[in-house]
Amino acid sequence: MEDVLPSGLLEICLLVGVPRERVRALLQGTQRKPKSLPPLDPEVLSVFVPPFISRDDIQVINAGNNSNKSKRRSFRKKKERPKIENVKSLNGEQKATDTEDITVPVDIDLIGLPQLCFPGGLYVTSESKEDHIHFLVFTDVCGNRTYGVVAQYYQPMQDGCISLNGQAHWDSAQTGKMPVCFVPFAICVISRYPYFNAIKDCLSCLLVQLRPLKDLDVEEHIKEFAAKLFLIPSPPPGPLHLVFNMKPLQIIIPSREDPDSPIIDLDLHLPLLCFKPEQVLQIMTCILTEQRIVFFSSDWALLTLIAECFMLYLHPLQWQHTFVPLLSRQMLDFVMAPTSFLMGCHIDHFEEVSTETEDLILINIDNGDITHSKMAEEELEIPDVPAQAAETFIKRVESLQLHYDLELCHLRASTDLGELQMRRRAWQQKLNTEVQQMTLQLIVNIFREVKDHLNYEHRVFNSEEFLKTRATGDQPFYKKVLESYMFHSFLKARLNRKMDAFARLELSTQSEEDGLNLMFHTPRRLTMEKMASKRFNPQYLISRRMVISMPNLQDIKLPEGPARNSSLRRIETSVAVKMPSKSVSTFKIPEIHFPLMFQCVHSYYTDFFNHLSKAINTLPPDNSALLARYFYLRGLISLMQGKLLNALSDFQNLDKTDLRIFPTDLVRKIVETMPPSERLQADRKPELKKLISRVMEKQREVMKIDDHVKNFELPKTHMQLDDFVKRIQESGIVKDIDTIHRLFDALTVGHQKQIDPETFRDFYNYWKETEAEAQEVNLPPTVIEHLDKNECVYKLSSSVKTNYGVGKIALTQKRLFLLTEGGRPGYVQIAAFRDIEDVKSTTVAFLLLRIPTLRIKTLSKKEVFEANLKTECDLWYLIVKEMWAGKKMADDHKDPQYIQQALTNVLLMDAVVGALQSSKTIYAASKLSYFDRMKNEVPMMVPKTTSETLKHKINPSAGETFPQAIDVLLYTPGHLDPSERPGNAHPKLWCALNEGKVVVFDASSWSIQQHCFKMGRSKLTCMIMVEQSHVWIGSQDSIIYIINTHSMSCNKQLNDHRSDVTDIIVEKKNGIPSEAYSSSLDGTVIAWNISTLKVNRVFQLPCQNLTSIKLHNDQLWCCTGSCILVVSTHEFQLQMKIEHHLKDVCSYFLCFQLFPERDEVWASYSGSSDLYIWNTKDFSSTPQKIHLQDCSEITCMIRVKNQMWVGSSGRSQGKSKGKIYVISAEKKTVEKELVGHADTVKALCSAEDRYVLSGSGKEEGKIAIWKAE
Repeated sequence: MEDVLPSGLLEICLLVGVPRERVRALLQGTQRKPKSLPPLDPEVLSVFVPPFISRDDIQVINAGNNSNKSKRRSFRKKKERPKIENVKSLNGEQKATDTEDITVPVDIDLIGLPQLCFPGGLYVTSESKEDHIHFLVFTDVCGNRTYGVVAQYYQPMQDGCISLNGQAHWDSAQTGKMPVCFVPFAICVISRYPYFNAIKDCLSCLLVQLRPLKDLDVEEHIKEFAAKLFLIPSPPPGPLHLVFNMKPLQIIIPSREDPDSPIIDLDLHLPLLCFKPEQVLQIMTCILTEQRIVFFSSDWALLTLIAECFMLYLHPLQWQHTFVPLLSRQMLDFVMAPTSFLMGCHIDHFEEVSTETEDLILINIDNGDITHSKMAEEELEIPDVPAQAAETFIKRVESLQLHYDLELCHLRASTDLGELQMRRRAWQQKLNTEVQQMTLQLIVNIFREVKDHLNYEHRVFNSEEFLKTRATGDQPFYKKVLESYMFHSFLKARLNRKMDAFARLELSTQSEEDGLNLMFHTPRRLTMEKMASKRFNPQYLISRRMVISMPNLQDIKLPEGPARNSSLRRIETSVAVKMPSKSVSTFKIPEIHFPLMFQCVHSYYTDFFNHLSKAINTLPPDNSALLARYFYLRGLISLMQGKLLNALSDFQNLDKTDLRIFPTDLVRKIVETMPPSERLQADRKPELKKLISRVMEKQREVMKIDDHVKNFELPKTHMQLDDFVKRIQESGIVKDIDTIHRLFDALTVGHQKQIDPETFRDFYNYWKETEAEAQEVNLPPTVIEHLDKNECVYKLSSSVKTNYGVGKIALTQKRLFLLTEGGRPGYVQIAAFRDIEDVKSTTVAFLLLRIPTLRIKTLSKKEVFEANLKTECDLWYLIVKEMWAGKKMADDHKDPQYIQQALTNVLLMDAVVGALQSSKTIYAASKLSYFDRMKNEVPMMVPKTTSETLKHKINPSAGETFPQAIDVLLYTPGHLDPSERPGNAHPKLWCALNEGKVVVFDASSWSIQQHCFKMGRSKLTCMIMVEQSHVWIGSQDSIIYIINTHSMSCNKQLNDHRSDVTDIIVEKKNGIPSEAYSSSLDGTVIAWNISTLKVNRVFQLPCQNLTSIKLHNDQLWCCTGSCILVVSTHEFQLQMKIEHHLKDVCSYFLCFQLFPERDEVWASYSGSSDLYIWNTKDFSSTPQKIHLQDCSEITCMIRVKNQMWVGSSGRSQGKSKGKIYVISAEKKTVEKELVGHADTVKALCSAEDRYVLSGSGKEEGKIAIWKAE
């Protein structure tokens, strides 16, 4: 079972030095003074390995033998496997041996370690020196790191004996006696965790305690110290630090912020004291470009601390190569390694290293210099960090308060050591947080736009295109970084949509443009706002829209594409992006008096368990983050005590408090090593049985994550349709499969149905060249002022003669205008697409020639625009007609995505014409005229009622290859919490798609707030806002997922259902949520305490197929296939029942709604187009029936004010369609029939009773927003 236990603070402890008889022999044999002695070879004198109390000790004590003699666990270093025999104490006496086999952790190298404990050599001195501490980092072959903290101290020696209290037992001046000398020893604590400050403090306390001790007591004391550290657990990630007493100091063990974050227990600002901000950036560039780097310092401790700080600055990017931040003088040849590395040496070896080895980056910590060693061939160029990101970083560094003394000026002097320590620690913690945020912001600013060049479906990164979009001065940096292993791992995490620190900050600082780009997948072009800003700064600005209330959609003018609030992308330099600081609690670990005695260890665990239980019982249930940490720690303590079932129960509580820290591997190991009797007991408890099966299933499910990353390459072979689709999607040009099919038809006109690599290359290059040229378009301010800030110029004609003058015709997503030529370029409006009345392609006579001419007639002008476009005329004719048709569709259907699709179509037409260069190019391009063809073939008139009621449409599947069905919709109103970012105050629209996906829209602007996160892999069935900060989501996998609306993450889940969760409702008392009810398909209803998430009551209905529940007046209405049951909420006693009354035995109840004010219940049956209304006071009477025209089945219904909105499925001309019927509750008549979806209406929800939102099936996959009267 000991293999199962997680590591404590200490992995192993060693005493390193030289045996005293060697020093004595040297001094006597050579009659030398200590100063003239050569450096001695240090060796491991003793090793202290846990467990310090073995199972045998426990059995002896349990048998009544109260001996507190513990087994000595120290041995001498050998070249082979260390054995326990021949162990010598500090003075060299032979110790009693013990036959117990002691194992050292496999990854600890006892042979190389002594050199690292004395990296500058071990010298016997004639006078005492100050104690000295330094730090080590070890990396195993798998890349796992362990950490060492080494404390060197000096002990006086005379005749080979250590003096007491540093005083000799006899007068050293006696004749014939050797002078007193001082021998250094080192205590090395090795831990799995980088608790540099904590272990340094512990060792500092130990050194104080060792001073008065006699030689023979030192080892016992170190062993006791090691045993004590072994008993200290590492805290779980989150807002709880552990504190324990190590006289005279209080030691704090900090937790990591979240499971993906590193542990930070050092002073993160140290590099900022040693280097200027520009040099810090230079060093970060060296690490990002994976150079061979050597740090130098006269202080051994600084080498490791500075190197570790730089590793933390780059988080979540991780250094993948050799990392040895401290080399002893015997290890200097390590710097000859040919691969990338980061190492550290003493400053004394600077000349030797710099002259002996080529191509090294040499960083002098002491004076802040960064130099190169001699070069093999060309000078090594260290590229600059991208300019704008660097500027932001430097300004933030300059704004930091890095000197603690300045902080102390206004404070009273502290007279208490503990207070002094806590004050300094609080200052350091605050500064560490600021440095972390600042460096993370730097990484986000450098790599933010990588996501724009990723294809998630095929796991492709288009590095070439990414590089082209970088500023010229930034390209050398990106070229080098893109080749690194660090960047490759970073790409894998992006393609896996990992929600790490980078993703969270990127999301929280994304502009509205970023969100809208996700919705529309628009071809990249400069907006007018960007173009204007380009004159002053080529980079971009982070900006966020701060809106609280839901917009008045009836007042919104339909955006002609992404209605970007701010499209500037210059990174803000004056204002730092600051995250709210999180409050952290501390938990005092009970005293451990005699860690080598079983009774004391046993009582320590008992006290620890009791303290945790008390904390759990006194903590309010809404503080679930802290509760989770207490449960986790109590589970660990139960595990240490061998109480496996108690441990499992506490770990199970993490489901309802904080899932993220659930120790899956640990629980699996517990289950695998559990004795059969205990396993039987666990299986008798349903909740533990489910926990065990879940953990063991998860292990079986662990499939290898596909984490390959492909760089985009042009195809080298002929492509059939399927391969062509994949290649175009990989290229990032377009994702929609139907559009790619039309493009395939266009490129294969007159050929067999396959595309050769040359055609693909010509098309791709033309598309990218056009994109690049459009980025270079620079309109004068006089033209920009006529255009909207979010408009982009997508195409310019060559210079042509028109009846408005000579100039170039420009196309934006809203209009055509003429960029006139001459002395000063000017702007002449040709037509807004919505104003076009007619477009014609004709010819006009000029001398003997007929010149192709484009004519555009508009509603607002009598004069017809004419342009002699010559060879371009046919293409412009197709382009204008497609944009006109797309604009009409967008206006009619209130769906701005149509104009984006039309834009994509015309740009594809342009690229087809540019690539093919044949007589059939215009015919080929016409294959892409999708909207124009639709307008001519099927005139799509939107009924007046639909047009007036429909306000807007959005597509949650934008950017996907296929539309996805919308299973559930939920609107949550905005609220302003002072501790949160303003963006969190916005109202949100939650949309559940297939396989557990949830997309969240910011309902104040309809930009995607969090593009997509997953709740399991099954279909989601229901969503409800239970409290202001929590949304509960039910799934077919029988789990209720609880989303924190601030962090937008799922940290809790409820696992008590045994079947598909079908519905969740909330009971409110005086407007405050008091209890939640959830139902599952097997007929179970569970009542939940919302704050504690404990089950209040469970009820099993007498029938299965429970599909939905409603609540009114302490009565629960339950809809099953065969009947609607009414039960009381407290005793769950059956009170009423509505029987299935249709003759068709195959039909069943599908959905229902209550109208309590009218004493009515409305319901529908499967396969029926009729609505049935019962009077709740008399179920025996025949229900009233409302027949819905043109409807196959009623799929969902929602009550809005005094109306019932009913979603349906139907067929029209052989295709699915979805109608919404608005029925007056009073008149029982259909007031409106709304034709808004090209597939079944699957979900309805209300937004503040002002709007109704409807979602459709997978053929269309869109959300319509309707005005509620």
